[in-house]
Amino acid sequence: MKLFLTGNPGVGKTTVIRAITHRLKSVSCTGFYTEEIRQSGERIGFRIVTLDGQEATLASLGTRKPTVGKYSIHIEEFEKLVLRCLDTVATPADLYIIDEIGKMELLSGRFRSKIIELLGQPINLLATLGKKGDGLIDQIKRRRDVEIIEVTRTNRDELPEELLRKIYAIKPQ
Repeated sequence: MKLFLTGNPGVGKTTVIRAITHRLKSVSCTGFYTEEIRQSGERIGFRIVTLDGQEATLASLGTRKPTVGKYSIHIEEFEKLVLRCLDTVATPADLYIIDEIGKMELLSGRFRSKIIELLGQPINLLATLGKKGDGLIDQIKRRRDVEIIEVTRTNRDELPEELLRKIYAIKPQ
């Protein structure tokens, strides 16, 4: 099973992922989600949080290269945390969760290679994917062995239960 959630920015893809991870029982999972860093109500960056609670900065306001928009991307910090939890040998799991495969994350060549590697393995994957994007994002969307689900304001509240049923179908409770 390889499920990819896509949708407009801010529609609730990460919220769906977090709701699923909080409700999973009897399924071992590893991976990460991304959340905004806010200060005085303004977004000043993004952090990565692994499912075992470790954190690292993905992006912060700045001009240090590489950048996406007004954010400097902290590739080394991102790779140090994320690549470990996506290593299928060192961290075996029933389900790998990746939030998100987007512009910032794909600036890491090692992360991009890891995604390609995971797509070629017989693993279960739940990931979010940028709605727009070419290259690897477009390649993933065109694969026949993946299911793409668009998160909308209409379906986002029901999606966690629907996706949990799919996940439990691959691993009985």
